[in-house]
Amino acid sequence: MSTLEEHVDVGVTIDRAWDSLHRVEDYSRFVAGVRNARTEEGGRTHLNVEASGGTRELDAQVSDRTGERVMEWRTTGAPELRGSFSLQPIDQGHTRVQARLEYDPDTVRETFGGPKGFAQATAIERLVRSDLEQFKEYAEQGR
Repeated sequence: MSTLEEHVDVGVTIDRAWDSLHRVEDYSRFVAGVRNARTEEGGRTHLNVEASGGTRELDAQVSDRTGERVMEWRTTGAPELRGSFSLQPIDQGHTRVQARLEYDPDTVRETFGGPKGFAQATAIERLVRSDLEQFKEYAEQGR
């Protein structure tokens, strides 16, 4: 498994960032490739994602460590992905959002397409960084 960690500083309170992160139905606004998303019973999330020229359905189990402001997730089928978002207050009006993604490079390539090796790692890093920047914009606009 490969691990990627990225962060972004957001100009909102930790409570507002936490609430924004939990608006699953808005993921299409800041997560590349997500066409729509919805919360289901038992902490599950269903995503409709554009991948390899088509669409793919993904389900994930989501759990919170609310006191620590950590949201953990893992896919419940193929491809096997897992990750987390942790929020840390910088000051009263700013929050650091730390994203962690664990993935198997070959599985990601087979599922979503794209380059191999170092180029793939670079592409995934750029995608996660872009999604975090889009989240920053989304949270700061207060949608």
